[in-house]
Amino acid sequence: MESRNYIRFLFFFVGIATLLAITWNNLPYAPPDATEDFDCTTYSSWCTSKNRFQSKPLKEPAKSTRQHHDHASDTPHHPLDPLTVKEINRVRTILTSHELFKNSFPYAFHSITLQEPEKSLVLNWKKGDSLLPRKASVVARVKNISYVLAVDLTTEEVTVHETDSSSGYPAMTIEDMTSSTWAPLADEEFNRTILERGVDLKDLACLPISLGWYGEKEENRRLIKVQCYSMKDTANFYMRPIEGLTILLDMDTKEVLEITDKGKNIPIPKAVNTDYRYSAQGLHQRMKLINPISLEQPEGPSFVIEDEHLVKWANWEFHLKPDPRAGAIVSQARVRDPDSGEIRNVMYKGFTSELFVPYMDPTDAWYFKTYMDAGEYGFGLQAMPLDPLNDCPRNAHYMDGVFPAADGTPYVRSNMICIFESYAGDIGWRHAESPITGMGIKEVRPKVTLVVRMAASVANYDYIVDWEFQTDGLIRIKVGLSGILMVKGTAYENMNQISNQAENLFGTLLSENVIGVIHDHFITFYLDMDIDGSDNSFVKVNIKRQETSLGESPRRSYLKAVRNVAKTEKDAQIKLKLYDPAEFHVINPTKKTRVGNPVGYKVVPGGTAASLLDREDPPQKRGAFTNNQIWVTPYNESEQWAGGLFVYQSKGEDTLAVWSDRDRSIENKDIVLWYTLGFHHIPCQEDFPIMPTVSSSFDLKPVNFFESNPILRIPPNVEKDLPVCKATASA
Repeated sequence: MESRNYIRFLFFFVGIATLLAITWNNLPYAPPDATEDFDCTTYSSWCTSKNRFQSKPLKEPAKSTRQHHDHASDTPHHPLDPLTVKEINRVRTILTSHELFKNSFPYAFHSITLQEPEKSLVLNWKKGDSLLPRKASVVARVKNISYVLAVDLTTEEVTVHETDSSSGYPAMTIEDMTSSTWAPLADEEFNRTILERGVDLKDLACLPISLGWYGEKEENRRLIKVQCYSMKDTANFYMRPIEGLTILLDMDTKEVLEITDKGKNIPIPKAVNTDYRYSAQGLHQRMKLINPISLEQPEGPSFVIEDEHLVKWANWEFHLKPDPRAGAIVSQARVRDPDSGEIRNVMYKGFTSELFVPYMDPTDAWYFKTYMDAGEYGFGLQAMPLDPLNDCPRNAHYMDGVFPAADGTPYVRSNMICIFESYAGDIGWRHAESPITGMGIKEVRPKVTLVVRMAASVANYDYIVDWEFQTDGLIRIKVGLSGILMVKGTAYENMNQISNQAENLFGTLLSENVIGVIHDHFITFYLDMDIDGSDNSFVKVNIKRQETSLGESPRRSYLKAVRNVAKTEKDAQIKLKLYDPAEFHVINPTKKTRVGNPVGYKVVPGGTAASLLDREDPPQKRGAFTNNQIWVTPYNESEQWAGGLFVYQSKGEDTLAVWSDRDRSIENKDIVLWYTLGFHHIPCQEDFPIMPTVSSSFDLKPVNFFESNPILRIPPNVEKDLPVCKATASA
């Protein structure tokens, strides 16, 4: 007994000592009195997504080709500019001296962001006006209670609102994720189980996994599940799961509540052929399929960035900022009318509101994997620095994010967003006359677009989100999926071993002992459309078959458009149907074109996979915002996150679906459009060991917004305007 107690103490001491040492050595911020901001490129071992138990030394970060920007001197210029380093430090100073925090421990800041001024004030503000009062919106946990606070940076007034824990918890901090993956090491049973599964502790990698909500037994404490992998002989530890081993952990006390191991008979997959790094590929395996390609701009880019966040390009201008939850926020998107020269409002605000990723395996070690990546992990917090020349082309401009650590100290997420012009040989418009007319006309215009890009690495999965602006007024929102599958270990090495064809693998056998589990991805976007003003209406334009009368025409049928203006929210709950087609317009009924059509934009759907889960399934209750592909709600500044303000362990009582069922009036009101891109993913062997990017998109397209083609008068390309790059002789 004494020997067992000694071993238990030894494991606990070594685990805690190692945790403290590694955490201290990798903190991305200085002691509390410091004002220096830190770059997550340098401190990536701490700042990275879902930090895992990592006992092997990390390589030195690659040197960035971009000149470092000193954020310590940043000042806001626009009412929507994000909080600066100085402002975050000021918020921290104000709050740490506030009575709620002064004598309280533990506490943690889960987010410190700009509390945006009232929409009407922002719309009336003009450059040169005094900056509107700056306030911070803060989400904090103090003695295990969640609070939402507003901090006035001028008056130092603090408004405190305590929340109900039954409605869920705030998104995890990076510290929550990091400490949760280390905590099991202090448990003797956990360490013994790992060794019994044949994994050396130095080769262990663990991930913190949100557990959703499955009943009252999970209430009144923040819980997290931890699952682990072997890093031996590969960087791609995701392909080497210790299958069936799940640790239930109290996230606040770091107490191991339960260890379940139902995979003792399942081998850990081999490391062979799992490493995806170029340096790990043998020289005889490397492929060079194409010659280098680059977009050259002899006169430089056509866009400018004013005051760090105002983007101006061609006929567009908009405000852009990083956000720890949404990733990138596009605000006040406006386009210049080619006829009047007027700059016209299109969208007040757009961003990624939530991502819902349910896995389709109901077994013990998998049923809870139904992630909400924005509300649980922070989509922006998981954004990694973009790689120049590979993530973004040569002439890209990069924008950093400045976020607070859990103690409120600001750090820098470098190269979080890039802005660049794209030309892939696409055509803006064209027409060539047939020779039979004898006219000899051929008119073609190239299509160049402006792309705003961010990429988030949410543990194994990588998401690439593009906002693409076109000169014809169209905005395309595209999501790319890449990264590494979350896989399941199995005893099977070949499909011929499965004698019972009815056996459900819950996925595809990708390699020996590796199953890629079927799953969905739903990405819901918040789109506050302001078409020539805030008061808009939503119109469903049904495309109907009309039968002709006897003798009316040689035709028996044709199509006609039937317009229906949505009066209330339920009129605008849209499930897309292939054989019941429609267009979906947001119009300004008070603004008309020369010939009398209301000006508007339409949603052009794409990525239309729909959730097939039972509506009463607990994950679907939480993800009920995916019940429809399109929703329209009246503008409400408190309704921005489709899964609710506090998503972690939420029950689904504060979602877009709940708000919309109030059936409020939306005709000729300030309205918000919501669109969900959906993907069903049945993994295949081409997804192993890393997935080629799969993308889908939807468009916001002008419909009677302009009097005619807005790019009619742009010039074609001519040889003298373009550089001629000659290949070297060796090529």
